[in-house]
Amino acid sequence: MCFYVDSCTESAEAACDILSQLVNCTIKTLGLISTARPSFMDAHFVSALTVVFVNSKSLSSIKIDDTPVDDPSLKVLVANNSDTLKLLKMSSCPHVSPAGILCVADQCHGLRELALNYHLLSDELLLALSSERHVHLEHLRIDVVSENPSQTHFHTIKKSSWEALVRHSPKVNIVMYFFLYEEEFEPFFREETPVTHLYFGRAVSKEMLGRIGLNCPRLVELVVCANGLEPLDEELIRIAERCKSLTAIGLGECEVTCSGFVEFVKMCGGRLTQLSIMEEVLIPDSTYNMEQIHSEVSKHLGRIWFPDMMPTW
Repeated sequence: MCFYVDSCTESAEAACDILSQLVNCTIKTLGLISTARPSFMDAHFVSALTVVFVNSKSLSSIKIDDTPVDDPSLKVLVANNSDTLKLLKMSSCPHVSPAGILCVADQCHGLRELALNYHLLSDELLLALSSERHVHLEHLRIDVVSENPSQTHFHTIKKSSWEALVRHSPKVNIVMYFFLYEEEFEPFFREETPVTHLYFGRAVSKEMLGRIGLNCPRLVELVVCANGLEPLDEELIRIAERCKSLTAIGLGECEVTCSGFVEFVKMCGGRLTQLSIMEEVLIPDSTYNMEQIHSEVSKHLGRIWFPDMMPTW
């Protein structure tokens, strides 16, 4: 069952009314999607959602992003669906605490996919997901978001906690979406971190990308929205050297010399199945111009490749 709700109060109230009436329904999948804010009404929504959690004894998939779900309602979920829950997506749920999500991990040993905000991530949570009783985690998505620069403190996760998770679930995909300002990246990737997919929605510094090359050996995909006006040749080459599983990269408002880019592609070779680079990113140099680079890159990839071009409309 899936509900789509827009910004109007009537839409949210109608969804809550329907939820509160699901007394005799056995639901396995529940998705609540808000296409705009404000969406669900706090007290009414939590009460209606609790009705679903109490009466559905076999929920396996729950998507409740951007909702006012809270710790008490999660406890009700666990009490009634701990044996069946396999997927929980709850990014941007400000009323949930680290203790609330830890309760889920401690009791729902069949949980295979989890999506949450970074402020809910803790060493205790990773260790709970790594316990012998817990199934192998398949997908962990972490949204690292700051809406108030210099007012948000980001904690550090211990290397030993990450290592415990990967030992228990060696094939887990750890996906991190960053929407931070440059000065807020300080706590991240100081030590080895088993992230597999990295997406940067705002500008990220050369120094940060250098840390990724040093400390993210499991990296599979990297997308950088913007960097600035400093060429990233050294950082990309380091990533190619150390991130042996890298298969996809996307660069937006960045700069890379044509020679540096060719060297990066040469080192990665045909394992780069996705290579999305805006034409404006590439800086011609004494070795390659824009006419030459596509054929040189195509040679190392083993397929025809052209840089992406900005639409002219």
